[in-house]
Amino acid sequence: MNGLSIFAGNSNVPLAERISEYLAKPLGRLKVNRFSDGETQVEIHENVRRREVYVIQSTCKPVNDNLVELLLLIDAFRRSSAARLTAVIPYFGYSRQDKKVAPRVPISAKVVAALLERTGVDRVITMDLHAGQIQGFFNVPVDNLYAAPIIIDDIKTRFSDDIVVVSPDAGGVERARAYAKRLDAGLAIVDKRRSAPNQAKAMAIIGDVKGKIALVIDDMVDTAGTLTEAASVISEKGAKEVHAYCTHPVLSGPAIDRITQSSLSSLVATDTVPLSEEARSCGKIKTLSIAKLVGEAIMRSYRGDSVNSLFV
Repeated sequence: MNGLSIFAGNSNVPLAERISEYLAKPLGRLKVNRFSDGETQVEIHENVRRREVYVIQSTCKPVNDNLVELLLLIDAFRRSSAARLTAVIPYFGYSRQDKKVAPRVPISAKVVAALLERTGVDRVITMDLHAGQIQGFFNVPVDNLYAAPIIIDDIKTRFSDDIVVVSPDAGGVERARAYAKRLDAGLAIVDKRRSAPNQAKAMAIIGDVKGKIALVIDDMVDTAGTLTEAASVISEKGAKEVHAYCTHPVLSGPAIDRITQSSLSSLVATDTVPLSEEARSCGKIKTLSIAKLVGEAIMRSYRGDSVNSLFV
């Protein structure tokens, strides 16, 4: 893979280093500074002419800073005559704004896709998009990987029998059903009513959780309102334990306090988003690494091999 170069922005350096280690390929040298007024300055410190460049950058908090940093990196590589540019975005910010939910609002995920394309990206590799149709917002290839194989392996290691997979809301039923099928487990759904953004009230359980270990599956946990409400109702319905799995631990606002005080026994997330110091010190939160999965996708993409087997 002599024609391959891997670079990382500042959003998730630990994950980038794990991916680099898996590929046995050192991260490229670059420098990202801030001017006194907050503007981002990017400098590439090695030759990338006619090379295939992969830029690893989650657009997580601070979302706008990390997004602009990614755009400037892409432009810098394009102007440095890189042969092909792939943006590796483990967590795709603005993905929840994928449709018009009210009059006179933007479709922000589409705006981000257009920005990436116009800046010069040739391909996008991402993980567990909040809505699959976001792939259609791009006119370049998008490989949307899934954390399911990693999460399912962990579930099989930790639990044996008496498990039931729970969707925290109606929107996640398809995802929960896929997990339940592969785990040969039962399925339950939380009937949730949302009164305002980031505010949810879980109302009832559709399905049987009594006497079982409930596994709540979601793509992301932000303020943890939905998750903790769901855990409370599941416990009230007689579940022995309630555990949660998610791909993206956004964990903003009161999320850590809510998780700490909730009836959840654990929350297992991947490292698409780096945990804050407060989250790392929370005994209920554990992480799984997606480095091998993303590294394999990069390797296959570079070699022109199929990545289809990574989607299941």
